[in-house]
Amino acid sequence: MTIKEFSFELPDQLIAQHPSDRRGEDRLLVLNRADGSLIDTSFSHIASFLEEGALLVVNNSKVRKARLYATSEGGAAVEFLFLEELLDGRWSVMCTKAKKQRVGKRYRFTDDRGTISYEAEIVDSLADGTKILRFDEPIDEQFFEILGHVPLPPYIKRADDAVDISRYQTVYAKKEGSVASPTAGLHFTAETLKAIRERSIDIVPVTLHVGAGTFLPVRAERLEDHHMHTERYEVPQSTADAVNEAKRSGRPVIAVGTTSVRTLESAWDSEQKAVVSTSGKTNLFIRPPFHFNVVDRLLTNFHTPESTLVVLVSAFATPSQIKGAYNHAVRQAYRFFSYGDAMLIR
Repeated sequence: MTIKEFSFELPDQLIAQHPSDRRGEDRLLVLNRADGSLIDTSFSHIASFLEEGALLVVNNSKVRKARLYATSEGGAAVEFLFLEELLDGRWSVMCTKAKKQRVGKRYRFTDDRGTISYEAEIVDSLADGTKILRFDEPIDEQFFEILGHVPLPPYIKRADDAVDISRYQTVYAKKEGSVASPTAGLHFTAETLKAIRERSIDIVPVTLHVGAGTFLPVRAERLEDHHMHTERYEVPQSTADAVNEAKRSGRPVIAVGTTSVRTLESAWDSEQKAVVSTSGKTNLFIRPPFHFNVVDRLLTNFHTPESTLVVLVSAFATPSQIKGAYNHAVRQAYRFFSYGDAMLIR
């Protein structure tokens, strides 16, 4: 298959630039894979569309304030996106004007008052365009909390503000490490989670730290030639046990977001025919045709054209069903992408 098969027309005004006025007050499109039927409803009714006794799996990764601004030794302003901590005070980063940011160049990160200052140097430049930044002294999460900005995706054409600190984070976020939010989970509130539990649906976590690669375009024409970015993930033993018990008893496993899907399917052991407790890195690229060993239902947002995410949901349903659902969403003026509306694929 070619990536052009996953293209669609999307008016700019449907790309959500802000979250809804209140968390959870979003629309929900329900797609039934058995007959291709669609239901327009509200996310506040999500519990009624989930089977009693099912298992809901959420990604508890927390978004780090990973966008930071520094001044180079020549006085130029440079924007950095911190991707991953390495060893010895080094970080993998992306930066603006990347060709000018060469090995040996130094940078200063300061707060607005100039009272806090950190210095770093580029010590390596990788083939994929990322840089390796080494700090003169170790940094911790306080560095990001004080100096960092919410790393809103590039299709949100505004600067981050105070609202984004809470709204670009799920209510169950726990483990710091993502540079983008697992956005399907942004819709949940304490009230909707309570309503779900009242239907005897257990909620269990996995962790997948979303990397910047989630925004990178698929440059290969054919899907089999695309190399998926790598992201860190973890499946706790308690979650593996809960998923395996649900599968044995015939109860549906519902994944919240494509990140949960990739985590669960990456943790599937074909010899044991079970999900195993594990941690590591995954570059699993789910594309049609794909046999899903774990996930039975998927809650997700509306994704960008020609992205690995829209390819994944097309594998979970069918390409024609997703194209039809997306065309319907456009006609009905659903809001798209990170701060947009949701879709439940049953």
